[in-house]
Amino acid sequence: MKIHLAYGKNGLEIEVPEKNLVKVMSMEGASPLPAPGTAVQASLEQPIDCPPLREFARKSSSACIVICDITRPVPNKLLLAPILEILEHEGLQRSNITILIATGLHRPSSHEERLHMVGEAIVAQYRIVDHHARVRDEHTHLGLTANRTPVFIDTRYCEAELKITVGFIEPHLMAGFSGGRKMVAPGCAGEETIKALHSPLFLEDPHCREGSIERNPLHRELLQIARMAGHDFIVNVSLDAAGAVTGVFSGHPEHAHARGVEFVRQTVRATLPSPVDVVVTTSAGFPLDLTYYQAVKGMTAVLPILKKGGMLILAAECAEGLGGEEFSTMAKQFDSADHFRDWILSNPVAVDQWQLEECAKAARHADVVLVSGGVQDEERKHLFIHSANSVEEALERAFERFGPDTSVAVVPKGPYTLVEIDTPV
Repeated sequence: MKIHLAYGKNGLEIEVPEKNLVKVMSMEGASPLPAPGTAVQASLEQPIDCPPLREFARKSSSACIVICDITRPVPNKLLLAPILEILEHEGLQRSNITILIATGLHRPSSHEERLHMVGEAIVAQYRIVDHHARVRDEHTHLGLTANRTPVFIDTRYCEAELKITVGFIEPHLMAGFSGGRKMVAPGCAGEETIKALHSPLFLEDPHCREGSIERNPLHRELLQIARMAGHDFIVNVSLDAAGAVTGVFSGHPEHAHARGVEFVRQTVRATLPSPVDVVVTTSAGFPLDLTYYQAVKGMTAVLPILKKGGMLILAAECAEGLGGEEFSTMAKQFDSADHFRDWILSNPVAVDQWQLEECAKAARHADVVLVSGGVQDEERKHLFIHSANSVEEALERAFERFGPDTSVAVVPKGPYTLVEIDTPV
């Protein structure tokens, strides 16, 4: 059976024998909104559990609007225009509005990426700045959380009278779901804060995973930091597999996000009756599979449906290679996932170790086989994984290992699909 995978910008066609294929697991998704622009405007006037955005704007002389960087497919052009219109209509001067790109520890944005994210008109007319996590002087120290996480947040955010975050909600490999509080931290947090949030204290907790919210310690930590920094209003959306808007959740940062999470949980969930021998998946294509660092999200997303000791085949283009310098260097230092885990449990947190930690989790669970045009052969030897030239080649290895009745599931957009074993009630 031919199946189309999300891979880079153009996708990848693969062939899976029908006798082995258990299921192609795609999020069902909700129907696209017929008039998403109208829905966004309505959500700003009638938000969830808080006053309309214009009432916040009327009382403010400055505003900071936080948006995602290029690695997230947020429809910013659709969302920013009505927000900016309301702010200016209520008297906010354009010079007092800052659009802050929540880069976390990712690289800064390019001019071309900003045009792609928000459009030429907004780039030309508004101040758009990147968050710089490594520049301590650009952050305000807000104290410690109950877990003694040091809280440093971008001063431009902290000093704005009106704090708005714009994003979208999807399953997230550590925080349960993206959006809401995650835009404040790690999105606009300093390096010291980000390192603490990605320490084994949180990530080794079994509840720190996709789809987990209520008992997730990282989720609780992020909520506390957002409260410390101040968080007035969110505009979050849900998207279908094609990127169309299926829901808009604006208003109270915690209540609106919670409403969106429950909506997304129901629309992106796909289940199997029992785990399979092999899962073929992706990192959802461009822009999330630009680097191996981001592509790791495709691995962790499918672990719930993969047998212990099975095979995980990840197709991710990784056009920009492994990722940032810290991650690339660290990824080549350890000879096994167990060696790496021992190291992180006995050393201070290093930048980007958390994504390698997630990779190690997958490698301890199953054999991971990478199909990628962007990761070099020499690099693959150090990532706790194996590699193949094609998905079909990797499948042949699986059939040789597990036999002719090998069970296979395919998840064409790994990180965007919440896969689970369907436990009978």
